[in-house]
Amino acid sequence: MRLPWKAGTALLVSAMALSAQGVQAWARRLEGRGIKVSAGLWDAASGKVLERHHEDLALVPASTTKAVTTYALLKSLKPEFTLETEVWGDLKEGVVRGDLTFKGGGDPLLTSERLWLLAQALRKLGLQRVTGSVRLDQGAFDGQREPQGWEHTTQNTLPAVLPLSVNFNRDEEGRPVTDPERQAREVIQRILRDSGITVEDRAGEAGPPGRLLVWSSPPLRALVQDINKWSNNFMVEMLVRKFGEGSWPQGVGRIQEFYRTTFGLGPEAVHITDGSGLSKENRLSARTLAIVLRAAYHDFEVGPEFVASLKIIGGEPWKLRVKDANLTRRVRVKTGHLDGVTSLCGYLQTPDGQVRVFAILLNGPASDDDVWEQVSRWAN
Repeated sequence: MRLPWKAGTALLVSAMALSAQGVQAWARRLEGRGIKVSAGLWDAASGKVLERHHEDLALVPASTTKAVTTYALLKSLKPEFTLETEVWGDLKEGVVRGDLTFKGGGDPLLTSERLWLLAQALRKLGLQRVTGSVRLDQGAFDGQREPQGWEHTTQNTLPAVLPLSVNFNRDEEGRPVTDPERQAREVIQRILRDSGITVEDRAGEAGPPGRLLVWSSPPLRALVQDINKWSNNFMVEMLVRKFGEGSWPQGVGRIQEFYRTTFGLGPEAVHITDGSGLSKENRLSARTLAIVLRAAYHDFEVGPEFVASLKIIGGEPWKLRVKDANLTRRVRVKTGHLDGVTSLCGYLQTPDGQVRVFAILLNGPASDDDVWEQVSRWAN
């Protein structure tokens, strides 16, 4: 892969850089309140640093980790990549003798609406009745229940991440369910019934099952949009497990290996234990985030999909929450929040049309206003 810069040399101080007094004064005020700061502003075209403060200081990044994860996934798997759910059974003359098996492949967006479409596809195959039960095949992932580094996260942060998960393994109130496989079976059976497919749930002889249907997820480009715009932890962790062939450590390791081989960013620069940023063991610096963001911005292959996945301040379904209305449509960001962590990274456009890459990581008793004060100054 030919890159427009080298990670070790491109973020150089420009002789024509803006005065750093503004960011230094802002950072000193925050540090006086006990907040650690890693921040910087870079020119997107040249990679020259315009303002910075401890840009190499690695701090807890929270959900800005998703920017690192999703770019690696897009670049490695490609935007058109899909995940497949297989349906198996012994179908003869409209009847599946024995069980109808759904084999999970890591589709993170297997919702009731999409399962209804799947049921219609089964109806088109002629399926009318199942003599046995609905069975789930969860063999695509190993038995690990949560990624490393989650000792200090809240218990309801993330539902179980299984290769066949329905409705994000959450109930109608949005709460993680305690028995996600039971929910999946019940939802599937209800949708089959409503689609005119009877599940008799009785024992009986059956021949060897055949693969009846392969149901594909939306393409990765669409999944990444949901992940970054809504900061969907479940979806990104599902993809990390799939990336690691069912293993969280292997998936995280592949992300780190991507950055090591592509940018020369070793584990000291991309120190992550999950893909979502929920782990407080994750460590990234503003400079590392800027390297990733700028590379994505100039990446013709996957950059448009990545940039489009970021939240647009003042656009789409989000109301402008910052005080500076001048930022409307001029800032694209990935936000991050944990207890004691406030982070923001992305792109901004100056009034004269220049595009900047920026990253701010604050560890300590900070607020969103602390971040947006500096972003507003940079953008205006």
